[in-house]
Amino acid sequence: MFRNWDKWVSRRFQKVKMRCRKGIPSSLRAKAWQLLSNSQELLESNPGKFDELEQEQGDPKWLDIIEKDLHRQFPFHEMFAARGGHGQQDLYRILKAYTIYRPDEGYCQAQAPVAAVLLMHMPAEQAFWCLVQICEKYLPGYYSAGLEAIQLDGEIFFSLLRRVCPMAYRHLKKFKIDPILYMTEWFMCIFSRTLPWSCVLRVWDMFFCEGVKIVFRVGLVLLKQMLGSVDKLRELQGMYETMEQLRNIPPENIREEVLVQEVVSLSVTEALIERECGIQVRKWRESRGVLTHQPGRRLHGTRAIFEQKHRAAAISSGGIRPHNPPLSITRERSQPEFLNKTVL
Repeated sequence: MFRNWDKWVSRRFQKVKMRCRKGIPSSLRAKAWQLLSNSQELLESNPGKFDELEQEQGDPKWLDIIEKDLHRQFPFHEMFAARGGHGQQDLYRILKAYTIYRPDEGYCQAQAPVAAVLLMHMPAEQAFWCLVQICEKYLPGYYSAGLEAIQLDGEIFFSLLRRVCPMAYRHLKKFKIDPILYMTEWFMCIFSRTLPWSCVLRVWDMFFCEGVKIVFRVGLVLLKQMLGSVDKLRELQGMYETMEQLRNIPPENIREEVLVQEVVSLSVTEALIERECGIQVRKWRESRGVLTHQPGRRLHGTRAIFEQKHRAAAISSGGIRPHNPPLSITRERSQPEFLNKTVL
């Protein structure tokens, strides 16, 4: 499959998707994630770029925050347990390089656990380009100042919850528990700080293949499991009890195969997310003012990235004319005070 990757994606993508849903073998995971995200091609087309970024000074403002965050990432994992050890050094290199690569974005705390998970599977340079793809293709705007993208996805998520599990929706609405209060860490860290490790890897396998719809589905399944029955809600009599449950999901209550099966069978598609996104953008503009984040930049997984790549190649060779870009939407109102770049 790896040797004829483009053919598999273009002609037999369902097979690729089913393989990712079954779980990628640990020995192949690093290679698979790089191919699924197209980060391998990005690395090959930018030889020496990571080393070049690493040699630059960087903004002291970001470097100081990154330095303070290193020991918080998977402190019980052998790779990151030692202060100043190789794992922490490589994590610093990746996060520093990203602030130089994208000075307009800088650093967001939620990037650290994401980069750490990547480092557990591949060398620093490969992990860096994989992180770039996550930030630019899969979750664009999630780690930008203002965090508009995650706020918007929170509204989309809550609307989808109303369809998927009305009981959970009503409970959260009753106690005025906004999605941004619990799903920020879920989405921005891609559940790496929420789920048991075996579940994290299965979710990431599907996420790299199918994109952000997997993140939405996992979040919806978790709420359905925790708040989806009368018996479960009896124990959650107020906002405090509910928030405690959402922030500290008991790992013994999450079984890997059950979670994956429910995620796979949930009928939340890219089209549904995009349709709901359009609705929420209009509501945002009516209630909050204008919006700088452009949701149209997001690509829904491997096939969308593959198609964009080939479309760009055809345009550069004069084969087809580019589509008109989406209208730019600007924003004036400020976000709530608790939504800044320090989210964890």
